[in-house]
Amino acid sequence: MTTNTIRRAFAALLTLTCLGAMSAPAATGVQGPVPPAFQNRLMVGLFEEAGQNWMRDSNVPWDARYRYFTKGWADNWGYGARDGSWAASFFTETKALGYVPVVTYYQLFGEPGGGEQETLAKLKNASTMRSYFEDVKLLLQRAKTFGGPVILHVEPDAVGFMQFQTASNPNAPAAIASSGMPELAGLPNTVAGWSLAFLQLRKAVGANNVVLGLHISAWASGKDIAFNSLTDPLQPEVDKVVNFLKPLGLATNVTGATYDVLVGDPLDRDADFYRLTQGADHLWDMSDSASLTSRSYNRYAEWLRLWNQTTGKRWMLWQIPLGNSNHLNINNGGGPRQGYKDNRTEYFFGASGDAHRRKFANVGVIALLYGAGAGGQSSYQNDQGTDGQPYLKQRASTFLNAGGLILPAAGTTLPPPGGGGSTDGGTVDAGTPPVDGGTGTDGGTRPDGGTDGGTRPDAGTDGGTGTSDAGTPADPSKYGFESGTQGFSAAGAALSAVSTSTAQAYAGIRSLAVPFNGTSGKGTVAVANAAVPSARTVTFRLWLPSGSKITGVQPYTIEGASANWRWTGSWIPVGNLKAGAWNAITVKLPSGSTSPLYQLGVEFQTTGTWKGTVYLDGVSW
Repeated sequence: MTTNTIRRAFAALLTLTCLGAMSAPAATGVQGPVPPAFQNRLMVGLFEEAGQNWMRDSNVPWDARYRYFTKGWADNWGYGARDGSWAASFFTETKALGYVPVVTYYQLFGEPGGGEQETLAKLKNASTMRSYFEDVKLLLQRAKTFGGPVILHVEPDAVGFMQFQTASNPNAPAAIASSGMPELAGLPNTVAGWSLAFLQLRKAVGANNVVLGLHISAWASGKDIAFNSLTDPLQPEVDKVVNFLKPLGLATNVTGATYDVLVGDPLDRDADFYRLTQGADHLWDMSDSASLTSRSYNRYAEWLRLWNQTTGKRWMLWQIPLGNSNHLNINNGGGPRQGYKDNRTEYFFGASGDAHRRKFANVGVIALLYGAGAGGQSSYQNDQGTDGQPYLKQRASTFLNAGGLILPAAGTTLPPPGGGGSTDGGTVDAGTPPVDGGTGTDGGTRPDGGTDGGTRPDAGTDGGTGTSDAGTPADPSKYGFESGTQGFSAAGAALSAVSTSTAQAYAGIRSLAVPFNGTSGKGTVAVANAAVPSARTVTFRLWLPSGSKITGVQPYTIEGASANWRWTGSWIPVGNLKAGAWNAITVKLPSGSTSPLYQLGVEFQTTGTWKGTVYLDGVSW
């Protein structure tokens, strides 16, 4: 939906030249934390309207679902009360499908007084700013009530236009404190204050589950580094924008917080749409040996890397075009292969996709969100490749069902494919504890996993010397499900309600039955307020039936607001587990972790129409 007027103007004005390669990437490793909403693995998501179900019906375990929130969202564009319930519905609907909701907040350009070129003028209008930020506050209140992770992508291209219209002056006047909102009274009446207001309102509302993303336009420095200004060194252009944005919440400020992630859009239309309609070349060279002074993925990756190294922030790439080389280069009316050619799906999910995903993860990218930026562009709904199959659906399914890609920790990088460590395709990284091979009963060598207090037979836990728990070693199990579900509950489209069962038991006579209802996708089984001490390793005993369609499991923890909602967990491919037996799966809390936990649980990925039951037991630490 963004027009990128300046980018198109550059295309007509600048002459392209190609020089030699720039300096190689530094070996310091990727910088900055991964916000917990991203679950420490490369997120893949799509644009989808509220109420639509293509993502659900695709049987692909997508990670995220984004949608534009434009002027009028607060009252469902006149079809509801002005209470933000439409946003709440989008959040709950998206979570029920197993995805993280992503809000692309695109309201400023729709406020009265003009469009993109009037951005600064709108910021100077106190009445406009009061109404605008009341809507932002309402959204954050709804997100807080929702409780789950929400990613809020703030106003695509807006700060780029502000930098142009203020001649890179973050102290240009704006009506922020003077808007009259009590929560904003301590902010400066400047352009910087406008951006800080999002941080301040998040704090005032207490919406600590919201991840704030600051949009970075590749043309904001005055040179379109991705398509036209190819001979210019990148670091000076990065510095121009970083220096403008530091007072806007990229650096320490009066709110006490900074933006969590950077958001970039590789292109807002399919490349061949620009070539055929405007004569502009926006196709990037996919070669891994392409010069950094060429129109290439290598140059864009280097720009992302410099931003990551300079700011310590990771990247979410958004609204990535969906065209592939098999499209017909015509307006997309919904027929097979209609839409325009591009290579941004083929780069990340084609023959060299593994290497390319790793390359971009190593420069800070933590999410790939695909979506058409305008009508008539290519779509994931009819993007058939040369094999006749939906291109992105088929390839993303293979990637995600295999467990995806664990992201590099700060100060490290991922090795090339086959180089060991965290591997693409879901192989568990080297730091994941080994999985129990699953030998069924414990042969009398383990303590009872139940919580029956010694009143029931111990199923062989005392080595055959007695008939009850009385006198056996202390029971280390915190959740044995002998007396009920103990607060565990299921969420996500793939799961039905949990219950206790005697059909399987790791120890004692009962376990927690987790039924899969035949809907593919994700589901979680979790409990709130588990009192796990800092840095402990939590062990779940998991029984998997033979023939299931489960592709991966992830034991995880989420800490509360004082730990900035930190997520800890790693995916385990089902191929590493033994069917028809008990497996030990673990998650280790980081040093300094907080207690009680906001949530402790296990996440599942499943595909196909399989119905069956998994069992959990003996949760201990």
